[in-house]
Amino acid sequence: MRYFLIDRIEELRRFGHAVGIKAISLSEDCFEHHFPGQPVYPGSLLIEAMAQLGGALMELSLREELDYCPRCVMSTVKAKFRDFSRPGDLITFRAEVVGHHEDSARVKVSGTRSGDDAPIMEADLLYIYLRVDDPRLEASRDEFLEVITRGTRFIDDV
Repeated sequence: MRYFLIDRIEELRRFGHAVGIKAISLSEDCFEHHFPGQPVYPGSLLIEAMAQLGGALMELSLREELDYCPRCVMSTVKAKFRDFSRPGDLITFRAEVVGHHEDSARVKVSGTRSGDDAPIMEADLLYIYLRVDDPRLEASRDEFLEVITRGTRFIDDV
């Protein structure tokens, strides 16, 4: 994965929810052309950030359930944006598992701006699970998950 669009996962409950943080900085490459003088963080990258959080939630949840570590690949997305995200925004994403089956999962993700309780974006994501038997890809994904879960508060089911 070339871009880590979630800075960290603050909290995770297996098959329940995950809370992730994204700090939007003016130094990000996308602002060179999107849009000069009026920087707006691209919606496609926000969708990818939501997809990374939802995928991480499902992959970390499934690790103890399956005899392999699946890769969650986004199959469909329905997204709504209610406001722009700009440099200086701190976005808190919340991903919630709506349902999961042996080969797929549905996750809803919303994003709020720091200091504002109203969601500025939301997405309904459908993932399919893939088995990837490539040690290099597995190591790369494990590195990504390790980086974004440093300091994560894992909530056990009670």
